[in-house]
Amino acid sequence: QLQASGGGLVQAGGSLRLSCAASGRTFGSYIMGWFRRAPGKEREFVATISWDGGSIYYADSVKGRFTISGDNARNTVYLQMNSLKSEDSAVYYCALAWVFSTTAASYAYWGQGTQVTVSS
Repeated sequence: QLQASGGGLVQAGGSLRLSCAASGRTFGSYIMGWFRRAPGKEREFVATISWDGGSIYYADSVKGRFTISGDNARNTVYLQMNSLKSEDSAVYYCALAWVFSTTAASYAYWGQGTQVTVSS
């Protein structure tokens, strides 16, 4: 089970930190990713990190503004979002996979989503 939290309403230029806690089983060498879906748009990849933090990848649209990190002891991944823009407004989902991928289909477990709204 994945539990995402930390969303909210923020002004453009502001920051938010999302968290995603994994529970319920031993996940081994997993990959945690963040995706988002804005109203009327397709779900898009945001960022992903390997369980040991050794591999990280960002979508071009968030590179330099967002930072993904993990606490392996707590099975928790974070998404620090800085310099937020109105186009970052979306429901953000965390997901878990066993292969390093930017494709949603590679992720087997999904959290419930947390709303991020950036006002301009």
